[in-house]
Amino acid sequence: MGNNIRTKQALVITAIVLLVGFLFTREIKGLVVPKKEETAQMPTQTTETASLEEVSATAKNLVSVAFAKDITALENTYKSATGSDKIANAKQLAQKWDDVEQATPSALYLEVVANAEPTLINWLNAGGRLLKSFENTQDSASIKPILLQKANVAFTKALAIDSTSLDAKTGLGITIVNGMGAPMQGIGMLLDVVKKDPKNLKANMNLAMFAIKSGQFDKAIIRFKEIISNIKATPDAYFYLATAYESLGKNTEAIDAYLSSKKLAANPTLSKFIDKKIAELKVNVNK
Repeated sequence: MGNNIRTKQALVITAIVLLVGFLFTREIKGLVVPKKEETAQMPTQTTETASLEEVSATAKNLVSVAFAKDITALENTYKSATGSDKIANAKQLAQKWDDVEQATPSALYLEVVANAEPTLINWLNAGGRLLKSFENTQDSASIKPILLQKANVAFTKALAIDSTSLDAKTGLGITIVNGMGAPMQGIGMLLDVVKKDPKNLKANMNLAMFAIKSGQFDKAIIRFKEIISNIKATPDAYFYLATAYESLGKNTEAIDAYLSSKKLAANPTLSKFIDKKIAELKVNVNK
């Protein structure tokens, strides 16, 4: 029976990761099939690089022709610029790409800025955007470890500038949990952040996500409920709470949480998916 339950949990989360990864990368991160036993991971090292030219070329295929032409003109100015003008151009390009939700080229330009002007805020901005790109990238597995490693470096440099920065510690902890070191090291950093700032949304969300990733659904439920009650009731918090309930076979509770996620998100595609999930869960409840 135990194996059947674990199989059901894995199937539930596998199905959700495929759909969530496709639909909700702006808000809801894909889940990972829980492992029987979480083992220490060595830091992900890669000799591959992500060039601005290649990343930009890929991103241009995802935006309008007019916007792509504007970006190309700005890039030509950036390439020929020097000194402070070049950094100003990089900041402009980072903002332009972020305006159209293209986190990867935006992140790489912010990395350029941080390397030229290595301040705490610049490294935090670069790390945050790199981490966002890592989380949102679904169809390019080869670039994900590069983005994660770059984010890890950015937050490491930010923490070196200010060892008390909770934003830097949170970001670094997230990169470690996702593969840049032993997961429990990252968890320890996130727990330290929460100890100092109990209402830190990002740290709490990632601790709850790790609980799901490692199959600790009861712990995930407790933390997501605390987030919803005491920090911020977000669509993704309710969504993941629902998946945790569903993984434990608590379908009535899962339905309630899915409905709350649907109401807050007000996203037609998400609503359609949740309606289908609820219909399936109601069948199982009535059996």
